[in-house]
Amino acid sequence: MENDIRIYVEEAPGQRRELEAPTDMGLSLMELLKANDYPIQAACGGMALCATCHVEVLAGPALPEPQDAELDMLETLPHVYEGSRLSCQIRLHPHTDGLVVRIAG
Repeated sequence: MENDIRIYVEEAPGQRRELEAPTDMGLSLMELLKANDYPIQAACGGMALCATCHVEVLAGPALPEPQDAELDMLETLPHVYEGSRLSCQIRLHPHTDGLVVRIAG
């Protein structure tokens, strides 16, 4: 469809799965991952209160800077990466086309 973008999930080194996502529904990356059966708990329902949707952004377009609530939750994690983000805080827009993430675990 014309409003769809592509997000890539690295499942293993060198192995990426392409996900197609609409941009006209206001979805978050967390919702896309859950809809595609990835093991994302999202215990707080996407409110940046639990960090169970932690992903590592590997490549793609620049994302908006994380807000304080997201940064606070990331600080509670035992392992944080340079590209660590909460997938519930990444909204799918045309400018996120080509984003490459890995589910942190």
